[in-house]
Amino acid sequence: MSDDTLSQDPAELRRRIDTSRAHPARVYDVFLGGKDNYPVDRAAAAAALAANPRGYLDVRHNRDFLRRAVRTLAEEDGIRQFLDIGTGLPTAENVHQIAQRISPDSRVVYVDNDPVVLAHARALLTSGPEGRTDYIDADFKNPAQILEQASKTLDFDQPIALCLVALLHFMEDEEAYPIVRELVEVLPSGSRLVLSHLTEDLNPENIRAVQRTYTERGFTFVLRTRAEVERFFTEASLDLAEPGVVPVHHWRYDHAAPVPELPDAALLETLDDIEKVRYADINDVTDADINVYAGVGTKA
Repeated sequence: MSDDTLSQDPAELRRRIDTSRAHPARVYDVFLGGKDNYPVDRAAAAAALAANPRGYLDVRHNRDFLRRAVRTLAEEDGIRQFLDIGTGLPTAENVHQIAQRISPDSRVVYVDNDPVVLAHARALLTSGPEGRTDYIDADFKNPAQILEQASKTLDFDQPIALCLVALLHFMEDEEAYPIVRELVEVLPSGSRLVLSHLTEDLNPENIRAVQRTYTERGFTFVLRTRAEVERFFTEASLDLAEPGVVPVHHWRYDHAAPVPELPDAALLETLDDIEKVRYADINDVTDADINVYAGVGTKA
C-alpha cells in the first residue's frame, strides 16, 4: 500500500467506519480480547456467545491454527513469503511476527478492506530490518488488485503461502471457489494454501444457533461440509498436507497455545461473559466445542 494511503487523514478513516452494523473483523477482535471494536460488535459477539457459550474456542483455536501453520511452513518447509487475506485487526502473534522470528528475511503482505484495520496498519508494518511487511487496502472480491499490489512486495517466482483463515464462510459459492482458484493459479510451484472454515458437520446445533445471530445482522454466513472445504484444495489442484482437512484443534496441535494470566479474583467477578473470554485457557477443549475445519495444501 502506498505511503499516502497509510497516512490518510484520521477523520477520513473515521468517516469510512460504519459503527451502526457489526463487522466480522471487529466481532473476531472481541473474542480475541481486543479493544478495537464498537458496542454493535460486542452485541453481536455476546449474542453468538449466548447461542454457544463455548463458541469462543472456535475463534481462539482458529487463531492458534494460524500460529501453528505459519510456524510449520517457515520452520519445516522453508516458506519465506506470506499473503494473508482478511487478516483482521492486529493481535498477538501476527503472521510476520511468527515468520520473522524463525526467518528474519520473511516477507508478509496483509490484505483487508476494513477502515478500522487500516487505522492500525502502522502496527502491522513494523517489520524486522531483514524482512518486509506491507498492508493492502483491498477487497477479497478483487483478486486482480490484490495480486498486482502484492507483487510490489512478494516475489511471485518463489513460493508464497496464501492464508485464507476464517474468511470464506462469509461468501457464497459462486464467489468463493472461483476467487480461490484465481489466486492459487498465479502462485508459483511450491506455494501453500492455509485455510480454515466454519462447518456444521461437527456440532450442528451450536453452530446453527450462532449462524442465526450473524445472518440476522446482515452477514453472509455459509457453513460448509468437509467435502466442500476440501473442494477449495482439489479445484485448485493442491495436494493436502497431513493430516488433511480436520477439526482445527487436531491440525498438528502442539499444546502450546498461550495460557493467559488471570486477573485478581475480585476483578474477574466484575467482568461480563465476553470480557472473561480473553482469560480462558483454550487447551481445555473437546471435540464438542469445535466447529472449524482447517487444512494446508501445496501447489505442485
